[in-house]
Amino acid sequence: MKNTTEQKRLGTESIPRLIAGYAAPAIVAMASSSIYNIVDSVFIGHAVGAMALSALAVAMPLMNILSAFGAMVGIGSAAMVSIRMGQGRKGEAFKILGNLVLMNVITGLVLSVLGLTFLDEILVLFGASPETLPYAHDFMSVILMGNVVTHLYLGLNEVMRASGYPMRSMCVMLTAVAVNICLNPLFLFVFEWGVRGSAIATVIAQITALSVEMFHYGNSKSYLHFRRDIFRLRGDIVKDVVSIGLAPLLMNLCTCVVVIFINSALLTHGGDIYVGAYGIVNRIVMLFIMVIGGFNQGMQPIVGYNYGACKFDRVLRALWTTVGCAVAVMSVAFILSQTIPDKIASLFVKADDAHAEELIAIAAHAMRTVMFVFPIVGFQIVASNFFQYIKRAKRAIVLSMTRQLIFLVPLLWYLSDIYGTDGVWLSMPIADGLASLLAAVLLFFEVRRLRRMQARLDHFDSDCSNN
Repeated sequence: MKNTTEQKRLGTESIPRLIAGYAAPAIVAMASSSIYNIVDSVFIGHAVGAMALSALAVAMPLMNILSAFGAMVGIGSAAMVSIRMGQGRKGEAFKILGNLVLMNVITGLVLSVLGLTFLDEILVLFGASPETLPYAHDFMSVILMGNVVTHLYLGLNEVMRASGYPMRSMCVMLTAVAVNICLNPLFLFVFEWGVRGSAIATVIAQITALSVEMFHYGNSKSYLHFRRDIFRLRGDIVKDVVSIGLAPLLMNLCTCVVVIFINSALLTHGGDIYVGAYGIVNRIVMLFIMVIGGFNQGMQPIVGYNYGACKFDRVLRALWTTVGCAVAVMSVAFILSQTIPDKIASLFVKADDAHAEELIAIAAHAMRTVMFVFPIVGFQIVASNFFQYIKRAKRAIVLSMTRQLIFLVPLLWYLSDIYGTDGVWLSMPIADGLASLLAAVLLFFEVRRLRRMQARLDHFDSDCSNN
């Protein structure tokens, strides 16, 4: 009864209060995870050195590709669960949960086998040099062996939050972060296992978090829980999950492709030290994007439920509230990047490292340039996710592809050829500005469509179950 009331709140309670209630746990969890990644880089930079940081920057695209497939299943499933709850179809939500587990196990295993088989070739393609390849190989070989765990942990957490347990979802993610932060310095500084030790700490932390999730879903009192009859792949569910999850998948894949191009351009025009500097900047950028991701996660069950329940006025209120929060957060990122980038970069490297002074100067300059238009980037990210949550997958894919691929890659190629490493840095804010303009145009027409649908519902008794 308690959890049924929780679902009804999504359609009745104040939107700002709902956003705060659902987004705050997600923000804490995702920001903590991102902060861990920053701390992890700091540990590796101090324990192993600047070249290990460069290797980590090379390994990140492959790690993100693995996560991208998990995100496709998790986000797609969570969105469908929210919509089915809004439509009062709880039985379908159970079947979506079962399909999520099966899809994550299958994709996780396939990617692990492929990744381990061609690991060195992939890392070289992603920008590894003879100096950084050994570090990157040691790190990713461990991550790949735990890939199924990663997929299940992330996917089940998405559905846990969407089915009415945002605080529990936050606690699960904080459990992984806490275990990781405790084990990392132990494995790096005491056992001296190098970057492999950091990867082992990551996998152990995710196994711990997955165990907590299994306890939740094994409890019949949970709103959605494991039942024997739900573990059967259904073509219609797989199709719906993939169609919604395809946008975040393509967005993450595009990000990885772009990082490959960026690493390659930096390696060509600057060398390993520039790749390491970009790794630092990317960690900081991802911290703020993770915070926006927390707001998006808070928006998702509200938008999904109310869209399924044909309450389009509440859908739009949730959208604009989230946009306002995202712009505020990214404005803070802009201010920090323009005022203290050198102090931020200095955290990642030992003062007596031979490359420290050069690395800090390059990273500070890159941070100022890359984050120059960040206030409007917050709007663009929210708009892209909003289209996912209302089953407008094609528009979400267009927005994801333009920012990460269609605009950025040609700019990267053209400007780096003329201005070298400065061209690499400049290509990113220009692409962000163009993608935000496109997002504004597409969102204008979508908002107008939803307002018309709400107006019709206000005057006629209309069925919107197929929206």
